[in-house]
Amino acid sequence: MTYAANRVCHDADSHIMETVDWIARHTDPALRDKMPPLNLSKSATNSYEFINQEVEKQKERAARGEQPNDVVHGLKGWRAPGAFDAAERKAALDDLGFHRQLVFSTFSAGQYLQHEDMDVRYGGVRAHNRAMGEFCAGDDRLIAVGQLSLADPKRCVEEMHEGVRLGCGAFWIPGMPAGKKSPGHSDMDIVWQAFCDLRVPFMLHVGPNSKTKIPEYENNGLPKPRDITGAEDGENLRVRDFMVLSIAPQQFLTALVFDGVFERFPKLRGGVIELGAGWVPEFLRLLDLSQRIFKKGDPTLAAMPMKPSEYIRRAVKFTPFPGEDVGRIIRDAGPELFLFSSDYPHPEGTNDPIGRFERTFTDISEDAKEMFYRTNFENMMAVPA
Repeated sequence: MTYAANRVCHDADSHIMETVDWIARHTDPALRDKMPPLNLSKSATNSYEFINQEVEKQKERAARGEQPNDVVHGLKGWRAPGAFDAAERKAALDDLGFHRQLVFSTFSAGQYLQHEDMDVRYGGVRAHNRAMGEFCAGDDRLIAVGQLSLADPKRCVEEMHEGVRLGCGAFWIPGMPAGKKSPGHSDMDIVWQAFCDLRVPFMLHVGPNSKTKIPEYENNGLPKPRDITGAEDGENLRVRDFMVLSIAPQQFLTALVFDGVFERFPKLRGGVIELGAGWVPEFLRLLDLSQRIFKKGDPTLAAMPMKPSEYIRRAVKFTPFPGEDVGRIIRDAGPELFLFSSDYPHPEGTNDPIGRFERTFTDISEDAKEMFYRTNFENMMAVPA
């Protein structure tokens, strides 16, 4: 019996744990010396030695023919089955029982995605997408999530086309302005058109998002707490960061709605992943309220043929955190908006994400559950022609 049992369940959020040379091995030779090393400051470990030891242990498991067992309750991070080895990931997925699984990277974006040298930035993007496509190539259930930078729209589109050729089925974009421009600026239209033409969704994900952190709020005279990974000096989430995670995706989606992107590109689809979902019902109400308040002074708002919330309902899906009351969220906002995710092999996904979601599903119909586990994912990924 698999973890997902007899339910058709698609996983909208999983990860690989990069090895030390993961980007370097896939970088074009001319750029290899310019590429910064893997930065582990957001990890619970700052040790390359630890990662290399786990690589050797995985080789030993493979040599012994060991098969993953009860992986959802097992070790996480680099120690998890299939964290970085594609063959072992296939076996881990057999045990989990998910029918499809989006696969994101974890730390590699810190090497290149904000690099000032555009050749390094887009060279890193290509190396990343090459590596992701290679990792997922051996199993049709795995869907590689590539990365993009909106800084140069033309190069962004070039890398999107190349990423699709390499096997990427979705693309993670930073949830922040495109340089000094809104993501809804007309200069970005070639990017949104490419998403539609290639029939792949965009992804916003916790990580490279707009800067909502105000350091003065942390200057409270108290010792600095450990981050979510347990690291004393780590750069990962702490409670004050967690509280404002939803600000960046709200800003980004607001731009796409009110700048007319979803109106100009009705086939565009996207996912907001590992950024929570409890904020979504009120966000939809606030979008519509904002239009009613400001349309008298803004003719673009008055001319919108649909309610702002209707564009989000048509185009975007969201993954709740396992600790959220997802049943309440679905009853409030509707069942068509939300997706199951495991976050495997990250520990934040917990050792029983299905169980945690199910315990909140009071007064939720089987049809609504089917949408959460299966149908909404399929609608997001299979962008209509």
